[in-house]
Amino acid sequence: MDQIATTTAPGHPVPVQSVPHAMTGVEQGGRLQVATGIRNMQQLIQLRWIAVVGQVVTILVVHYGLGIHLPLHQMLVVLACLAAFNAVSRLRWRAHHVVTNAELFAVLLVDVGMLTTQLYFSGGAANPFVFLFLLQVVLGAMLLDIRTTWALFGVTVACFVGLALFAEPLALPLDARDGLGSPFILGLFICFALVAALTVVFVARINRNLRRRDARLADLRQRAAEEEHIVRMGLLASGAAHELGTPLATLSVILGDWQHMAPFDSNPELQGEVSEMQAQVQRCKSIVSGILLSAGEARGESSERTSVIEFLDEVVDDWRLSRQPRGFTYDNHFGHDLPIVSDSAIQQMIHNVLDNALEASPHWLMFEVARHADELVLSCTDAGPGFEPRMLAQFGKPYQSSKGRAGGGLGLFLVVNVARTLGGKVEARNKPEGGAIVTITLPLASIVLESEEEVDDLE
Repeated sequence: MDQIATTTAPGHPVPVQSVPHAMTGVEQGGRLQVATGIRNMQQLIQLRWIAVVGQVVTILVVHYGLGIHLPLHQMLVVLACLAAFNAVSRLRWRAHHVVTNAELFAVLLVDVGMLTTQLYFSGGAANPFVFLFLLQVVLGAMLLDIRTTWALFGVTVACFVGLALFAEPLALPLDARDGLGSPFILGLFICFALVAALTVVFVARINRNLRRRDARLADLRQRAAEEEHIVRMGLLASGAAHELGTPLATLSVILGDWQHMAPFDSNPELQGEVSEMQAQVQRCKSIVSGILLSAGEARGESSERTSVIEFLDEVVDDWRLSRQPRGFTYDNHFGHDLPIVSDSAIQQMIHNVLDNALEASPHWLMFEVARHADELVLSCTDAGPGFEPRMLAQFGKPYQSSKGRAGGGLGLFLVVNVARTLGGKVEARNKPEGGAIVTITLPLASIVLESEEEVDDLE
């Protein structure tokens, strides 16, 4: 099976023409904490339903099966209150809601209070199910901060002491020689098995939620570091472009003067060389302008309305004219054209992909444009050696390059981050017959002008 590397960007895409705003790591981290809190609260709700069913079965078996008299009316009323509380909790936390430490502490206190009430009516501290308090403490240690965990511990200890002092014990024979035939020993066994099983199941689930949150937070931190790296690169490029603007303008003026001087005016060969130098200076100035444009300067002056097909054709023609590739195939199968805003970031993203493919496969490469549902799909195929496995594993990370030169590997890094900003994804894979394919998928909603107001704003 081909090895595939994919870099995706979750989140709703934002229109390019309104300057995309990527969600910050703090915002995403906050949402992640909210989602984890809701999942943990749902685990407690599920555990509470199990407790309701388990208590109903236990009460009926003890009262009618073992012949031990219990105050059924009072205990069933407590169970009804617990079920009603759980139903309200399920409705409250079904929608998105921030689950705070105080709320988790409060619901665990409700559970402790309900358990204490049931134990009060069924033997107090002499009830073998008193060790269910331990399950509440374990859950508190998993979900709460350290101070409220100790507070919950103190509450459970106080409840145990209160049951020992004020509750009436049940008339249970404590003869351990009967083994599991003794109701007390049987109760201890059931309580131990129940606490152990619930601890394994629910602590494992809560741990999985927390590990998923930690892994996602680590990914967000990595992404924030990459975005900070891009900002630094953009500032450096913008500063260099500003510094280069003045000497390039001076060179252009000097070359213009040379064209009218006698030694050059009378010599066609020198005249041609000066013209070529001027053309190269103009190209350098154009590159500098593109850098400034990508850094966000002069965007309002340079953005203009175009269409998907026209924009991509111009981008590819510009690249073909400047690189002069030997074997290059371009197929545009987008279909029905749509209005967009020309954007230099997308242009540079395409140029970077084509440049990498040309360097790997100087004799042949192909660039295809297609539309799949509401997505723009750009595919670049080459006949080179393909990506090394380590590069596919680290695809889109900075300085991951097989070219062996300092600073290499930034082209695909920038491609991935431009696609991520637009809500898209970049996928790279090796072909079985040799060569590689890099596929860029962008949601059309992030680049297409959908309303007449947006079109009028550009005109």
